[in-house]
Amino acid sequence: MIQRVSHAEVTVADDTLGQIQQGIVALVAIEKTDNQNDVKKLIERILTYRIFADTNDKMNLSLRDINGGLLLVPQFTLSANTQKGNRPSFSAAATPSVARPLFEFSVDYAKQQHPNVACGLFGADMRVSLCNDGPVTFTLRSPANNH
Repeated sequence: MIQRVSHAEVTVADDTLGQIQQGIVALVAIEKTDNQNDVKKLIERILTYRIFADTNDKMNLSLRDINGGLLLVPQFTLSANTQKGNRPSFSAAATPSVARPLFEFSVDYAKQQHPNVACGLFGADMRVSLCNDGPVTFTLRSPANNH
């Protein structure tokens, strides 16, 4: 899930891990079928997804176009199946031993592709503070999980 923001930050135990000004907060869920190729495609899509206004106030500019910030936050709960019952099922989520390296790969890859990238901490109890600009929120899925 991505959100267009005017600013955002992620903290752990009152320590700021990452912060951005105008840009995108991406809540990243790694699922069992995801791989490095899927992660690369997703990061490229986030960087080029046109959700920022041009001079005619149309969503026509990407994060790259505006040189905005990207805040990547690991969020396994997005993998939850909530279709039945009163408790979410996380059976689609990758195990931490698989998800952690893929999330870290996504951060490294994003930093190679874009100059302004910050991130949360995998497995930590984080506080994410943001101002959703619009509000504008979209769900983007990796090719493997695009159902």
